[in-house]
Amino acid sequence: MKNTVLFFITIVLLSSFSHQQKKRIVFFGDSITQAGVQPNGYITKLGLLLNEKRIGEKYELIGAGIGGNKVYDLYLRIEDDVLSKKPDAVVIWVGVNDVWHKRTSGTGTDADKFEKFYNAIIKKLKDNKIAVFICTPAAIGEKMDFTNELDGDLNKYSVIIRNIAKNNNCPLIDLRQAFLNYNLANNKENKESGILTTDRVHLNEKGNQLVADEMYKILSQSVIK
Repeated sequence: MKNTVLFFITIVLLSSFSHQQKKRIVFFGDSITQAGVQPNGYITKLGLLLNEKRIGEKYELIGAGIGGNKVYDLYLRIEDDVLSKKPDAVVIWVGVNDVWHKRTSGTGTDADKFEKFYNAIIKKLKDNKIAVFICTPAAIGEKMDFTNELDGDLNKYSVIIRNIAKNNNCPLIDLRQAFLNYNLANNKENKESGILTTDRVHLNEKGNQLVADEMYKILSQSVIK
């Protein structure tokens, strides 16, 4: 009888410990990430994908996106919005506003400052033993004939991010390339939006699903098992 009681106590304690050890992943970004926690958002869809694979209970997915944010905004709020949550991993997705706002309001981020702040964010995270995953910006326009106004700058900043990933040994989620590949195959009418985005930048349901799938492919190589 005594052994039976001890057995059940052990099971309860192990179950409690397992629950407490749920891995926490923070998604750090701008309005696209802010919308990622909505019913059709990419963070929600990633959670559903984990549930389908029967591993959803092992992870806590947290959105930390704020509309209009650029890389230095992320740097300024990293303590309150990321480090305070004590995550195991962080997915950084920023860059669209750093490019886009140059044209719309003159408040974008120059390339050298963009790289400096991005590296500083990664250093803060790694100093806290947090796994870091970084994403290229997906789109500012979906035309496939190279007439999106900001394609050049967006590609330039995507190259910067790819180099940052390489130099910091961070896994890269190359959403820029994934969106280009998808549009090449599916945007036969050369539409400006409506394939993966609602307005050239923010995601429709297919865009959110593509992002969730791309993130899962990279996260499942290390942090998600």
